[in-house]
Amino acid sequence: MAILKVNPTRMQMSLLKARLKTSERGHKLLKDKQDELMRRFIENIRENKKLREEVEKALSESFKDFMFASAVMSPKMLEAAVSFPKRKLTVEVEEKNVMSVMIPLMNFNNESVDKSDEKNMYPYGYVQTSAELDDAIKSLNLVMEKLLKLAELEKTCQLMAKEIEETRRRVNALEHRTIPDLKDTIKHIRMKLEENERATITRLMKVKELIAKEN
Repeated sequence: MAILKVNPTRMQMSLLKARLKTSERGHKLLKDKQDELMRRFIENIRENKKLREEVEKALSESFKDFMFASAVMSPKMLEAAVSFPKRKLTVEVEEKNVMSVMIPLMNFNNESVDKSDEKNMYPYGYVQTSAELDDAIKSLNLVMEKLLKLAELEKTCQLMAKEIEETRRRVNALEHRTIPDLKDTIKHIRMKLEENERATITRLMKVKELIAKEN
């Protein structure tokens, strides 16, 4: 550990003791914050894993339906059928402070482009399209909410992981550098002061002996 470059005086020792007390309190608070962040991060990771598996399974089924649809429909007909979507997706992003991490709160609005046909999700007529395409569009519409929730959750996990890493570095800096350096410096100053005090007592005793001899 390093000894800080300060004058070995009682005033400096008092200042360093105050810094040490503040550093130890800060270390405890940061450690508690790190533990709570880790707890919430693990919860989010588990939820993220479960939701991702559900979304991947649903998307896989939708892609199969699209493959079947493309097998019975011409590419031009399929492209024309999905070129003009019936629904519009908008997002409003707010922020929430969780343990000093500003996580996003995403509010998604899935609206119909045509207000007179609010419930219709299919962007085509039924005459020239296949049932497989209907199934693919329907399953994609159902999984959309989970997919958007997954995006919000993954961004939250990313931000929390970054904050955990920064907090860990600060905790380690306090634990392995700042606090030991302050303790060693205080110990060094105390030893210097005791040494100076012993030297002063020795000088006083010699002066007393000299005075006693002269008398």
